Amino acid sequence: MSMFWKAERKRAAAVFLAGAVAFTTASCGKKPDVTQNLIADDGKEERVVNLFGSMEKSKPGVDNIARTAFDMTISMAEERLHLTVEYRTYTAENYQERTYDDVVIDRVRHNMDDFYLMNPDTIQVLGKEGKLLDLSELECAKNLRDVVKAANTINGKLVAIPQEVVAYGLFINKDMFDQYGLSLPETPEDFLECCRVFKENGIETPVGANRWWLENFVFAQAYADLYNGGHTQEEIEALNKGERKYSDYMRPGFEFLQEMIDKGYIDAKAAYTYEAIEGEGPDFLAQKTPIVMAYWGAANAETAYGKPDFEMLVIGFPSSRGQMPVVPITGYAVCSEAENLEDAKAVLEVILSDEAMELYANTNKVISPSKNVEVDCIPALQPLNEKMKKNVYVLASNANMDMEQWGNTCLIVRELLNGATVEECMAELDRLQQEAFDNKKKS
Repeated sequence: MSMFWKAERKRAAAVFLAGAVAFTTASCGKKPDVTQNLIADDGKEERVVNLFGSMEKSKPGVDNIARTAFDMTISMAEERLHLTVEYRTYTAENYQERTYDDVVIDRVRHNMDDFYLMNPDTIQVLGKEGKLLDLSELECAKNLRDVVKAANTINGKLVAIPQEVVAYGLFINKDMFDQYGLSLPETPEDFLECCRVFKENGIETPVGANRWWLENFVFAQAYADLYNGGHTQEEIEALNKGERKYSDYMRPGFEFLQEMIDKGYIDAKAAYTYEAIEGEGPDFLAQKTPIVMAYWGAANAETAYGKPDFEMLVIGFPSSRGQMPVVPITGYAVCSEAENLEDAKAVLEVILSDEAMELYANTNKVISPSKNVEVDCIPALQPLNEKMKKNVYVLASNANMDMEQWGNTCLIVRELLNGATVEECMAELDRLQQEAFDNKKKS
């Protein structure tokens, strides 16, 4: 079943950055004159560190919290280090058919910038090529949560660190659950029963879905035991050696989605075309559907689900171990051959320090990668936050897994929405696993 295009796979992974920050329309600059970035003997030459990312610096009067929070940490670094961080930004029209991830990979391979904001699959590709600096010796790395280290460590090297941990969950209309006497679902069976009750009481589509995030149901069910059973590394090694199959882990999740499609609990045709939040969001806010899925920050954003006219709770996805947050990890990475390597490392030391992490987390009300930084979240997020505090989660991206997770699984789920059978989806997973195995042997 050859049904996956490179650009679509990259776009699926890029939803992290699209969800966390707005892509801007600034053009990418050319590589600056080398002499501009050297520390002059007289100390008068300006030191510049080049960042390639998805957004430009904030402009006066622009109300973008995510952008402002990042800019505040960059300003902290510029003031303390007496240098300038130049933003080079991705613009779709400048790159035509090339996605953000494609451009990042090309720029790192050609040593065009100093540090980068990267999606999980990009971190995995470039980390395995040895193109990313090992950040494990940075002082700020000592304070990281285990979830970050687990996701972004390749061959013993920590190659990327984020400013926030993006946790996905189910956004629940608690009022509608109370109306029909329903408890919040813990297991897949509980969830299906809730959907049955809603459907029988005239709720046409109990679950509002889009074409990007249904894979969270699959990850929660597939990896609940792998990440919470005490044998994570052994199981991953067995998968990488081909001794175990990803399809065996993921089959129950795909069968679960197929049952939801067959019973009309999700609208497969609509979900296949819906963009995240834009498609299913209006019905959720209008209380026509009681359940949607989104990332943590959507609960705080007024442009998403930050101001519903009902009691909202954000819980984990159903699994054999109960409600399970699903966590993909992005990160900032330094090119291993960066022209301004020491200055780039110094910038990361500042913007990823506990002080900067606390500023960023409190501004955006998000989960910090630092185990030393806790943020008071809104009541709606308490159920998800309690799970994260207890280190109960599954990873939707893991650089230690030879087969890329988030983008591939997302696209296979989309084929299920488009009419592919569960068996065809499992065959595609097996093909991708074999392809990853073959590529590893070649390298």
